[in-house]
Amino acid sequence: MCCRYVLLQEHAKSILSRLGVAIENAPLPSSRYNLTPGTGIPAVRNRPASHTRELTSLHWGLVPSWTRDRSGPPPVNARAESLAGKPSFRDAFRTRRCLIPASGFYEWAAQGRTRQPWLFRLRDEQPFALAGLWETWLAPDGTTLESCAVVTTTPNTVMAPIHHRMPVILAEPATWDAWLDPHLTNPATLAALLQPFPPQMMTALAVSSRVNNVRHDDARCIAPAQDDLQLSLEL
Repeated sequence: MCCRYVLLQEHAKSILSRLGVAIENAPLPSSRYNLTPGTGIPAVRNRPASHTRELTSLHWGLVPSWTRDRSGPPPVNARAESLAGKPSFRDAFRTRRCLIPASGFYEWAAQGRTRQPWLFRLRDEQPFALAGLWETWLAPDGTTLESCAVVTTTPNTVMAPIHHRMPVILAEPATWDAWLDPHLTNPATLAALLQPFPPQMMTALAVSSRVNNVRHDDARCIAPAQDDLQLSLEL
C-alpha cells in the first residue's frame, strides 16, 4: 500500500524539467511532507486528445467513469497484478496512465500498540515517479472529478519487513516515457514496468510520529525518530 508521500519543490522542478513539462505559466507545487488520500495531488499525464504532457492536480482516490454510487471510499491504490482484468482499472491501465512525482513515501510498522512510520527514498535522494492511473467522472450535478490511484506491486527486501506491498517506482526517463506512451496499450508489455524497485537503490529510515497526523505537513514529518528507534533497513 501507499497512502502518504513527500514531494519537495526542488524535486518537482527537476522531474518536470526532465519530463519536458512546461511550467512557465503554472506555479510549481509547494514542498509537501504529508500528501494524503482524498486530496488533490500533482500528476503528469498526456493532455486529453493530445500527445503533449501536462502537470495537473488529481483527486487521490480513483472514481471510474461508470460509477453511479460514490457512497464508499474510492481506492487509492491499484494492484499491478489485477490491472488488466479489474473493471475499475482496466480501461485506465490501457489509455489513462499518469506519473506522480515524489521525493519519498511512508509506510508504518506495528510496534505493540503503536505504529512507527518509515520513510522510503532512493539511495541517491533523487526524485522519482509513482506509476498512476487516472479517470474522469461526471457527477449527477454536472460537475466533473478527475481522480487517480497509485499502482502497487510486491515488496522488495527493503520494504518487506514493513509491509507486504509497495508502490511501483519509475526512476528513469525511459520508464517514464513508456508509462506515458499513448501507443503502448498491451497489458503484457506494460506489466514489465510494474516490478519491485531494486532494493540496493533504496533506503528506509524510521521518522517522527508527527507524520501520523494528517494535519501535520512540514519538514518535521521527515525528521529521524528518537535514538532508540533509529533503525535502518539499508542493504
